Amino acid sequence: MSKQMDSRSTQATGGSYANPGFVHSSDGYSDSPRSTPSENHDKMPATKKKRRFRVAKKKVDKEALKKEMDMDEHKVPIEELATRLRSDLVRGLTSDFAEQRLMEDGPNTLSPPKTIPEWVKFLKQMFLGFAVLLWAGAVLCFVAYGVQFSQSDHPPGDNLYLGIVLVAVVVLTGSFSYYQEAASSKVMESFKKLVPQSAVVIRDAVKRDIPAEELVVGDVIEVKFGDRMPADVRITYAQGFKVDNSSLTGESEPLPRTPECTHQNPLETKNLAFFSTNVVEGVGRGIVIATADRTVMGRIANLASDTDTSSTTMSREMQFFVNIIIVASIIMGIVFLIALLALGYGFFVAFIFLIGIIMGNVPEGLLSTVTVILTLTAKRMAKKNCLVKALECVETLGSTTVICSDKTGTLTQNRMTVAHAWYDNHIYEMDTSDTQQANVYNGDSQTWKALSRVALLCNRAEFKRGQESVPIMKRETSGDASESAILKYTEVVCGNVQLLRSQNKKICEIPFNSTNKYQVSIHELAESPGRYVLVMKGAPERILDRCSTILIKGEEVPLTEDWQNAFQKAYEDLGGLGERVLGFSDYLLPPGQFPSGFNFDVENPNFPLTGLRFCGLMSLIDPPRPAVPGAVAKCRGAGIKVIMVTGDHPVTAKAIAKSVGIISPGHETREDIAKRRNIPLEDVRASDAKAIVVTGSDLKDLSEKELDHILSYYNEIVFARTSPQQKLIIVEGCQRLDNIVAVTGDGVNDSPALKKSNIGIAMGITGSDVSKQAADMILLDDNFASIVTGVEEGRLIFENLKKTVAYTVTHIADETLPFLIFIFLKVPLPLGTICVLWIDLGTDIIPAITLAYERPESDIMLRMPRDRKKETLVTGKLLGLTIFQVGIVESLSGIFTYFVIYGQFGFRPDKIIGLRDIWSDSSISNLEDSYGQEWTFAQRRLIEITGYTGYLAGVVVTQWINIMMCKTRRNSIIEQGLVNYPLMLGLSVETAVLILLAYLPGMANTLNFAPLHWSWILCPTPSALAIMFYAEIRKLIARVYPDGFVAREALF
Repeated sequence: MSKQMDSRSTQATGGSYANPGFVHSSDGYSDSPRSTPSENHDKMPATKKKRRFRVAKKKVDKEALKKEMDMDEHKVPIEELATRLRSDLVRGLTSDFAEQRLMEDGPNTLSPPKTIPEWVKFLKQMFLGFAVLLWAGAVLCFVAYGVQFSQSDHPPGDNLYLGIVLVAVVVLTGSFSYYQEAASSKVMESFKKLVPQSAVVIRDAVKRDIPAEELVVGDVIEVKFGDRMPADVRITYAQGFKVDNSSLTGESEPLPRTPECTHQNPLETKNLAFFSTNVVEGVGRGIVIATADRTVMGRIANLASDTDTSSTTMSREMQFFVNIIIVASIIMGIVFLIALLALGYGFFVAFIFLIGIIMGNVPEGLLSTVTVILTLTAKRMAKKNCLVKALECVETLGSTTVICSDKTGTLTQNRMTVAHAWYDNHIYEMDTSDTQQANVYNGDSQTWKALSRVALLCNRAEFKRGQESVPIMKRETSGDASESAILKYTEVVCGNVQLLRSQNKKICEIPFNSTNKYQVSIHELAESPGRYVLVMKGAPERILDRCSTILIKGEEVPLTEDWQNAFQKAYEDLGGLGERVLGFSDYLLPPGQFPSGFNFDVENPNFPLTGLRFCGLMSLIDPPRPAVPGAVAKCRGAGIKVIMVTGDHPVTAKAIAKSVGIISPGHETREDIAKRRNIPLEDVRASDAKAIVVTGSDLKDLSEKELDHILSYYNEIVFARTSPQQKLIIVEGCQRLDNIVAVTGDGVNDSPALKKSNIGIAMGITGSDVSKQAADMILLDDNFASIVTGVEEGRLIFENLKKTVAYTVTHIADETLPFLIFIFLKVPLPLGTICVLWIDLGTDIIPAITLAYERPESDIMLRMPRDRKKETLVTGKLLGLTIFQVGIVESLSGIFTYFVIYGQFGFRPDKIIGLRDIWSDSSISNLEDSYGQEWTFAQRRLIEITGYTGYLAGVVVTQWINIMMCKTRRNSIIEQGLVNYPLMLGLSVETAVLILLAYLPGMANTLNFAPLHWSWILCPTPSALAIMFYAEIRKLIARVYPDGFVAREALF
């Protein structure tokens, strides 16, 4: 063992697998072979080495992580690998050397990612996006109050109250949003759950249990059924050894592991087992070739945690809106400041007016409204099996242009099912539904009886106990997926399998292995006591090779070349459907040679394994979910491209893609065209194909430009046999083409792509914790059709948010115009600051929120995805229509009501214009009106707050009609209908608030509101009718002339 203490090379000199994406520092970590532990010990203290290790691990090159693994540990002879790793295949490492190597490489644990402190997340909710605008407004209000306080002993408190309310709105809304998104991404915590707790290792020629985190490269370990692989391991010995790689590759079938190298690709070869995958059968031994972040799973973990997430479309839209409001407010404020100074106003007075103008442009209630609407939509989506983790992602799904969908469990049912059977030279199609009650087969055929007998006897799967009341297809089983599928199928068509097995007692068995590729068992024959039957199933070609006869319509006939050709055609037809095909045969053992009580030897078989009778074929598939084809068609109608990205075999992937409509009927790939024309593939032009299947090996050789061409040219694409890195590359390619990409996934291997996508969608039932925490949304039923429901809800929320913004921003005109006439016409103030708050946060906020319940317009899923550059949440057309058209009409209705009220009190318009300074002078107690009546300051104050209330009533009445018109963007309100009961309730609440403000005793002295005569509430009626007729005529013209000027410029 002294040889171990010489110099050693890096963990894997084969390349990036040993050091995947790690940039070694110049203090001793280089790509050259490392010095021995003893030499390192002489050079520096142990604490220094630990510190250097931690620094090296943190330097991760994300681009290097995206590259495919370049390694040769699975290809080199095992003795050479052991020498390279300074290990001994029998004795293992020495304890001292293992300790030194652990000191160098660090513990066998995944590196924790950088995390954002919770207080930072909270502050982001408080100070980013629309909240910035409200904070700025609050500061300006406090500044204005400070200026007024410095100029007067008794300053009005309006600006102070407004500032306090704005702060309260931001804090409450931010706290609510933080609470809703508190379960944010914690990807690495889920990866920690994948780490095994202990491992069986051979050191100093002694087998011992050690904590898995103490494993090092070169350790020889043993694993058995039920264990989780503690590191990446090269297999040196295996007996019936199978692993579940579904969390890594997405392949649901257990995969056999053997000492032989079977493929150049490390993910495909059978002599490697990977960290965190589960051992589902047998026992095995191997040598550790990578630990911690250097494992395949470690690469995925680093790739997932280091992947940059893109901002949501909603956050970008809101930031754009904030920028518009800020720029418009500043420009308007500066213009009016200059105008006021030119008119002779003092600077402090002009500054107060400036703040008033700016605050008139701030829709104080919009932030709360948007947050509540997003929350309501998220709750509605949860009822439809779409659980949204981040509120803003609700709208992102509606903007999706490409869906990259996993196959297993999303497009399919995640359960293997018998799909076809071939016997009597005929292919029978089976029912793949949950009940399998519609199976089509000839139950009277003797061939069928023989085939089904082999299927139920030559099968190790069993139902778990206590499930008698559970439907057969939903019962839990012990056994692999294929045998469980055959067990359920035979239970349905043959009856009580357990009883039939007990009647045909198993005598002995040769389990399936990857060398023979068959399984054999011998049973006592129930109908012939004392006689035995041998049954065999396995790879069809291996089974056929062991047969000399074939059973056709109950008769055993020689297996001639014609029958072999018939078998081959059926085998190819079923395989071409992407189904897993199994062959079945039997042999009635002669009672003379094998009498009752015969001692069968399975180690050295003393019974025939050739000359058998071929019974038929069964093929299995994970069937598509019934709702998926309709959902895919709906996506295509909505202009969304659906791409399948799977780790499964390309033939299976293409078959499923065709069955669910991802590849349309009649559309062919180049391979299909070459086969149909019987010409070489090279002779088929790429432009002739309407669909394409790209394998992982093909993708590895594609340049970025070539991948972009495939993604843009083909509308029907299947990626098969892809690695986690390639899934990420596909997502990035779609995003390079300016697509909004949704990605579905359930395994650890999907987490980098889920994190990188615009919206990641994990599976709630079969999904791993890692995928769920990397995703933005979780499908509670694992059904692709639920994504389409989510898309419709996402489009609807954009529509409804746009309607909400259109309804809300009309207040900019409502709150700015009164202030302008106050300044330039010098009339008494038409609208008080408290009244502004009641418009934004009192009367209109509830109706605005109820627009979240608005039904979609009839064509919402027939439109193409919106152009994010042209059709934004807030556009110039929307602002022009709502502020300068509807908003102006609403403001004029309020001003008209204001003048009517003053007129009925005796102050005609010609009297109050220019009266502002005298009106607000508290020392004047005998101000004459238009008819010579004298009014004290207190009386004038009552008229003024009555004017506030009248203006508010004018806005509320016109907003009743405005919100009805905002229910649709293009359709008539008659077609859409008024069936939005929450909206009706919201309007009732708005009306009730107005009545309470006007008529509740004491409002004049507290909130500056006064009672109104009923006739004054009728004043806004003409304006309301004008808004209604204008909107309906505008929408009618747009529908009649969809490409005309009105459709382009007069719809928001």
